[in-house]
Amino acid sequence: MDLSTGMQKMSVGQPPAGRGAACLTCKGICSGFQPHSWRKACVVCRCSQEEHAPSSDSEDDRKMGRLLADSRYAHLTAKVKGGDGLRVYKRNRMIITNPVVSRKDPTFNTITYDWAPPGLTQKLAILYMELLPEEKRPVTGTEGALYRRRQLMRQLPVYDQDPAQCHRLSEAEAKAMALFVKSYKEEALGVGEVALPGEARASKDDTAKQKDGKGSQDRQDSSPTANGTLGDCGKKSEYRCDHCKELAASDSPVVYAERAGYKRLWHPTCFVCAECGEALVDLVYFWKNGALLCGRHYCQSLRPRCAGCDELIFSEDYQQGADGLAWHKEHFCCWQCGQSLSAQCSCSSHPRPV
Repeated sequence: MDLSTGMQKMSVGQPPAGRGAACLTCKGICSGFQPHSWRKACVVCRCSQEEHAPSSDSEDDRKMGRLLADSRYAHLTAKVKGGDGLRVYKRNRMIITNPVVSRKDPTFNTITYDWAPPGLTQKLAILYMELLPEEKRPVTGTEGALYRRRQLMRQLPVYDQDPAQCHRLSEAEAKAMALFVKSYKEEALGVGEVALPGEARASKDDTAKQKDGKGSQDRQDSSPTANGTLGDCGKKSEYRCDHCKELAASDSPVVYAERAGYKRLWHPTCFVCAECGEALVDLVYFWKNGALLCGRHYCQSLRPRCAGCDELIFSEDYQQGADGLAWHKEHFCCWQCGQSLSAQCSCSSHPRPV
């Protein structure tokens, strides 16, 4: 079977979908996304932005570029010409062309992935994709591509990284957020690497050896490992997934997380957030206390998140609900009339305010 793979950079000039995007939950009922002034929701159906998936490829790439900029993963981004320092995600798209054999002239069946792990051979990239559940493979125009887009919005909300995307931050709050973002980029943010078991670590060791010239291979051979047994010449005879503890086949791709060290590896389907259990979109993870987290759950493990606007709270003066939820004080209010929930809402027919 003749296969060909292409890598393309997405244009940053594509217009956003935004307002009017159909609701994926209220199909045929909602007339289209109409954003609330500060809630991350539609005023027509009250479903979240995520349920409408109103972003576009170019918006997603700009958001990812902003996240990865000024981090050790800036090489996955590129400067936008005339963008005054703006960086965009160099998202790897993979195009596979399969010839269709017939009696007539040959035709081709083309599959395009909206995202694929970068830096892989064609064969390894295809093996990686085949290990993912079919409904989560980001094939253009499928439910898998839509799933990826919604996870980008869910796991990596733009208002967790850019103070300009937040609603009415004070100068002190904006400074606190900027320091928070700088800190997680330096200490927690990572992008998983796909390789065959043992190969990612070997690659890193070879690089270190070239830099220091001190025989890093010798140190590797003699050092004990936590993820397998040593065979001839120091190579492990088996590898186990850090999540499920099951064996990882030597000829099957796995995922490494640099911040976890190269003694740990994960099956592609096991590279998930320890909090929500969802696959880490585009392999972007946050490392905390020996666990993988998505951006959303990492950030809200350190700062309270407002149940009204979904933004992180950088003020110490906020409302704490009896149910444990946190709110900006001005957002602790009824959806319909805006009355504070500290008192019974006059327009609600329910026992509890909306």
